Amino acid sequence: MTDQRPLVYVGVYSEPILFGTGQVLQGKGKGVYSLRFDREAGALAPNHLAEGVRNPSYLCFDPARHFLYCVNEFKQYEGAASGAVSAFRIDPATGALTFLNSRASRGTDPCHLMTDAAGKHLLVANFASGSVSVFPLRDDGSIGESSDFVQHEGSSADPRRQAGPHAHAVEMDEANRFVFVPDLGIDKVMIYAFDAERGTLSPNSDCPWVATAPGAGPRQIVFHPNGRYAYLVNELNATMTAFAYDADKGRLTELQTLPMLPSDFNGANICAEVQITPSGKFLYGSNRGHDSLVIYAIGPDGLMTLVGHEKTRGRTPRNFDISGDGAHLAVANQDTDNIVMFRIDPTTGRLAATGDDYSVGTPVCVRFMD
Repeated sequence: MTDQRPLVYVGVYSEPILFGTGQVLQGKGKGVYSLRFDREAGALAPNHLAEGVRNPSYLCFDPARHFLYCVNEFKQYEGAASGAVSAFRIDPATGALTFLNSRASRGTDPCHLMTDAAGKHLLVANFASGSVSVFPLRDDGSIGESSDFVQHEGSSADPRRQAGPHAHAVEMDEANRFVFVPDLGIDKVMIYAFDAERGTLSPNSDCPWVATAPGAGPRQIVFHPNGRYAYLVNELNATMTAFAYDADKGRLTELQTLPMLPSDFNGANICAEVQITPSGKFLYGSNRGHDSLVIYAIGPDGLMTLVGHEKTRGRTPRNFDISGDGAHLAVANQDTDNIVMFRIDPTTGRLAATGDDYSVGTPVCVRFMD
């Protein structure tokens, strides 16, 4: 009988990696993990391991959930200064992964990727070298030769973290027309027009970028389900910014910026992930140092109101994800080797731990496939 429990995939660090902070992390993971999720119990169980995948630190699916893609976050690949991206076929019955192929990412330390809405192209952010690459996807899910490459230029206020560009994420709008790339190193969200036929990027003629506060360090951006607003987590100054979005012009206009930390916290902290519930009512961001998730309610005008903070029951919450039904949130605590599951209160947005604490070596990405 086929296991009907939803699948959850986990990306990890599997070998040592030097971060932009100067820290060297010793990766303990073994590859890409698939887990089964029991909704009623709020618990994870082992399912399958694609062993030997190197530093698969961020994962994404194609729109049909037939394939999984990961970055391979390192600085040298096949003798060149590059990381890689890898493709896998997902067995629909078991969730097991079959390796298809890998490509050089054309930049160092790739950290984020996504497919376009049609599942025809893969877009990749290369963090250390500050660039973006585009790859066509073949019908069998494998990755073709790169169709475009954009190198960012510039620097910003922090001489250690912002001496050069650091593209940290790629995100597309609902219409598959514009691509948004938060660049931590230059304090800008770069905005590109996307040619879905050729797989190419060009600067948005109306608004090629939007600037953040100097030293903010923009990291990741997510769109509201209604397509009218977007939310940006700023890693270095621990803030969250709300934007109004003009879908016709691909333009972001800042509405509001709020702190992500409690007012009485004075320790070291950098921020990481941002996610929004499918209902569009609540927004979450992760604090590494305070080791918490900040919770905001979103009003009909797109503005955020602080609900509170929830400790993640581990250290360094690198990434988290929300289930497709909006009922659960899973957070990957990188430095305590655990994934913790929470229930989401649909009325208040507050989080309640289910009691499940699943052990995985240096987990850095968790993705529901429901």
